Amino acid sequence: MDEPHDKRLTEFALIQLLPNIMTIGAICAGLSAIRFGVQGNYVLAVQLILAAAILDGLDGRLARALGSDSKMGAELDSLADFLNFGVAAPLVIYFWALQDMSNAGWISVLVFSVCCVVRLARFNVATKSEEDVAEVANGYFVGIPSPAGALLAMLPMFVSFAFDTGAGFPKLLICFHMVVIGLLMISRIPTWSPKAVRISRENVKYFLVACAFAGAAVLTYAWSTLVVLCLSYVVLVVWGLIRKPSE
Repeated sequence: MDEPHDKRLTEFALIQLLPNIMTIGAICAGLSAIRFGVQGNYVLAVQLILAAAILDGLDGRLARALGSDSKMGAELDSLADFLNFGVAAPLVIYFWALQDMSNAGWISVLVFSVCCVVRLARFNVATKSEEDVAEVANGYFVGIPSPAGALLAMLPMFVSFAFDTGAGFPKLLICFHMVVIGLLMISRIPTWSPKAVRISRENVKYFLVACAFAGAAVLTYAWSTLVVLCLSYVVLVVWGLIRKPSE
């Protein structure tokens, strides 16, 4: 009589493992991004980090939808975030523009990576507290999430690819940019969270059209669209910083 129950405890349907498979795929993408960054193929390296960010945004939601979320999956996702956004992203930036510097470039990479791992550790602890749940319920994260931080850190690369300028930014400016983004990740600044966004029934059709437009823009003008998205996110962060205290 107990055999079916035991079987459910020890066996998983393949579809229930799909979220963890996606997380492993994101890890492979991040590691491959480092490889191609070393080889000088920066466009492909950035594309792989973007793919890792997309997988990161899908795996947790899929796990909750399938009822297959677990403590192991959460830890695996956190480790993948650090590898992809705290290690791969700053290293690709370093290989792209900063490796000819003496020490400042590497220091900025270390600061960004340490800020990212502190951010993830704080988030893992905070998700178990009522304070963080209330923040997310109100539509805000505390500090910039690590995927958004990595994309903002790569903004100079997006601009370079969009306008074919090469690594034309001052190297010290890139270092300063990385350090500032790293500090924003561990800050207490309220940042917009898409998890709390609700779309009314009558506006769903407009939202879907906007998604189609954004998807077409990314496919047609990928780097320019990413520049616009990054700048739009910065505006949302500033807006949240201004609006949150008055609520």
